[in-house]
Amino acid sequence: MKAYVFPGQGAQFVGMGKDLYEKSELAKKLFDKANEILGFRITDVMFEGTDEELKQTKVTQPAVFLHSVILAKTLGDDFNPEMTAGHSLGEFSALVASGAMSFEDGLVLVSKRANAMQKACEVEPSTMAAIIGLEDEKVEEVCASIDDVVVPANYNTNGQLVISGSISGIDKAIDKLTEAGAKRALKLPVGGAFHSPLMEPARVELEKAIKETVFSEPICPIYQNVTAEPTSNPSKIQENLVAQLTAPVKWTQIVKNMISNHADSFVEVGPGKALQGMIKKVDRKMPTSSATII
Repeated sequence: MKAYVFPGQGAQFVGMGKDLYEKSELAKKLFDKANEILGFRITDVMFEGTDEELKQTKVTQPAVFLHSVILAKTLGDDFNPEMTAGHSLGEFSALVASGAMSFEDGLVLVSKRANAMQKACEVEPSTMAAIIGLEDEKVEEVCASIDDVVVPANYNTNGQLVISGSISGIDKAIDKLTEAGAKRALKLPVGGAFHSPLMEPARVELEKAIKETVFSEPICPIYQNVTAEPTSNPSKIQENLVAQLTAPVKWTQIVKNMISNHADSFVEVGPGKALQGMIKKVDRKMPTSSATII
């Protein structure tokens, strides 16, 4: 079975989507529509902006979403997933690409999500750190022993877990996890504690918008971040999407579950190859590729 996966924030690069815009009439139409919906020319930043401009959360999230979704739409009949999943923001791309919500609704939600997360980041200084070479259970145990906010946020692959929390919580966790034998424990260049309780103001803000959005049954099951389990039920999808901002991304578990359910190849749809690298660390023999238009 073929699994299609969609990347999250961090996969962006200047020039992303420009080839799609130039090669495909459908892509051009969708990018132009996106500029209209967002109220600014995101295509200018994506195609010719600076790294700094592209790094702003309000730009990054819609940019990665647009690149992924428009690429999926230009594949036409070649886009034939039997299962899908997206990493964090990528879950929105997976939902739109597999028909669970419209392009317009997905873009509006992603834009609201980005702005809500940006606001939540400004309430309290917070950050994230990558912990490499330690068992997930050990990382969970250490996080639970710290009296500041610090939680597992992204289960990326075997031996790589990203933690999220207050600055002091992350600093304490880095010291303790290094002592516990982590090969590396390093702060990430992010402006906030994504997928942690500190995102609660953003979750509340986004919940209203998600509940007002129409969801349909997707063309295939989607493995959601919050549960790592497949679902096609629109109300369950909606519920899990609301919980996603403050809950961890169970990516390692998603990949393992997809493989258990007979995924025999993975296609990454969107910028970069980060997810392919993570999948290979779960199962190095698994065939992976990037989606491309001819």
